[in-house]
Amino acid sequence: MKNTTLIMLALTSLLSTQCRGAASADEDNRYIPLDLSTKSSEFVQKGHSFAFEFIDRINDTEKKDYVISPLSMQFLLGMILDGAQGTTADEICRVLGYGSGEVDAVNEYCLAMLEQLPKLDKKTRLDIANAIFVSEGVPLLDSYEKTVADKFRAAVSNLDFNNGEKALKVINGWCSDHTNGMIPKILDEVDPDMLAYLLNAMYFKSEWTDRFSKSATADEPFTVESGQKRPVKMMKQEREFEYGENSHFRWVVLPYGNRAFQMNVLMPTEGHTLAEMTEILKTESWDRIRHNTYPCEVDLWLPKFESRYHIKLNDILSEMGMPSAFDPHKADFKAMSKYAFFLDFVQQDAVIKVDEEGAEAAVISSAGIKLTTAIAPGPHIVFHADHPFLYLITESSTGAVLFAGRYSGQ
Repeated sequence: MKNTTLIMLALTSLLSTQCRGAASADEDNRYIPLDLSTKSSEFVQKGHSFAFEFIDRINDTEKKDYVISPLSMQFLLGMILDGAQGTTADEICRVLGYGSGEVDAVNEYCLAMLEQLPKLDKKTRLDIANAIFVSEGVPLLDSYEKTVADKFRAAVSNLDFNNGEKALKVINGWCSDHTNGMIPKILDEVDPDMLAYLLNAMYFKSEWTDRFSKSATADEPFTVESGQKRPVKMMKQEREFEYGENSHFRWVVLPYGNRAFQMNVLMPTEGHTLAEMTEILKTESWDRIRHNTYPCEVDLWLPKFESRYHIKLNDILSEMGMPSAFDPHKADFKAMSKYAFFLDFVQQDAVIKVDEEGAEAAVISSAGIKLTTAIAPGPHIVFHADHPFLYLITESSTGAVLFAGRYSGQ
């Protein structure tokens, strides 16, 4: 009896220690919301408008599965905005949700998100990186380089775009390195007439707060848009989740890690379509929608899937309100470089994997700024220094003479 009592006490002590350890671990990874300035908090709301407008246009254009990142596009457009002036800058500001001239506010918002998002959950890996690869010998303005370094932590590197194979290897290698190998390539070739390639990379990996059991996954019928059914691997669990519904769609909220991040699964109700749903999301307050949930016991089925997607966004961004950036006759990127011409392309490459343990996703948003013809050779001039001449070595900004001399051929 005495031994039994001692064993029970030992087990109780062990369980108590484990519970305290688990509680301590949870406390150590407690979710603390983002700390944003009033201006950045306002932009979060305006950023929802950009995000759902972006989603709605992709959904309207694309007939196959897609995965995109509005946040990654916000980072990329923010770096592009810092190099824009005049109407070009005003249009980009408005597309992002701000009024004209709010460049500093965009920078402040992007910096806050860049610094704080990766720290929200120790069970979630979120890497965000920005880079600009510039044609060798063609300088960016110092003021632009300083801004993108300070506000976007962007690394600026010079590459010989005439050596296309080597430059391509560097740019695609950067993409692979910053997406954990999920996106090994975004370019097939490097254009020697490009001034710079601007890149944002995001990599996300997290585990569900409540994982699905692999043994419960089974083939189940999935009804496609045409009404036909086909089997898919369906993950299953039944537990309490936040759930919401309205007249057009319903949704369930699946948290990750310490609940700093979550997946919202939204599905149209019978008689309604995805297009109707994205239109509502675009026009109504996302905050009002996402907060209109309640805890509910949910018998959840979710497909186990992987999607990979590429899209060129010139037309969509133009239609959203920034056509000048892509117009060689109207674009103004002289805040980036006196050799900047116009925005040649904006594109996004993304991939996501969802399974019983969680999700892994990556995105590269990229843009190419064309090189102006202003650096092309001017009129043909003949200058033969074939008789005595003077020479001066000076400091460029002040004209101060460091060395002077005469050459007479003797």
